[in-house]
Amino acid sequence: MNTEPSIPAEWLVRGSYFEGCNCEAICPCRSVRGEPGGPSSYGECFGALSWHVHTGVADGLDLSDRLVVMTLRYFDRVQPSTRWEVVLYVDERADDAQLAALSSIFLGRAGGTVAAQYGPAIGQVHAIRRAHIEVEHVAPRKRIGVAGYITLEAEEPASQPGEVACGIPGLDHPGIELYNDVARSEDPALRWEVVGRGASFATDFEYRS
Repeated sequence: MNTEPSIPAEWLVRGSYFEGCNCEAICPCRSVRGEPGGPSSYGECFGALSWHVHTGVADGLDLSDRLVVMTLRYFDRVQPSTRWEVVLYVDERADDAQLAALSSIFLGRAGGTVAAQYGPAIGQVHAIRRAHIEVEHVAPRKRIGVAGYITLEAEEPASQPGEVACGIPGLDHPGIELYNDVARSEDPALRWEVVGRGASFATDFEYRS
């Protein structure tokens, strides 16, 4: 589904976050014990990011308990690094107004925290899709599942809790690094698979206008 979302003026979303990519753990882009990160492990980064909005509102519209997933690819073996190619998946339980608001927020089009942290890195948006999404951000085995499109799972820790931070959820939201052992996208717009183990990261997030 492709749509041009409307842009909310006043919004806040907060909740839990989990991502995984093809880099070696600990992913080189992370900040570890306050040290800045660097380029990807292989010069090409691909993976999936997931957000569970525990509480959220946009111009009075309730966004609580909605799920968002983004799959991406970029290349930093060239400089300057290419901008991200992405597909955005929004919880199938979202109505049209929620879909539009969540798309605007998580693609960085609504400004605020997202525009400051990762929004400018987004280049081509291949699609915005309403999808059946399941995530597990709390249990030891963490998971992203977008039916028909994305599967990503991780369990083995690669860091101590609070040792690692990532700029996407915010460097002020440290979490834990894990090794992912299942990671693939079957989306025809952006297809990829991690062979072997990749890097994953779990924490919380708070974005606002």
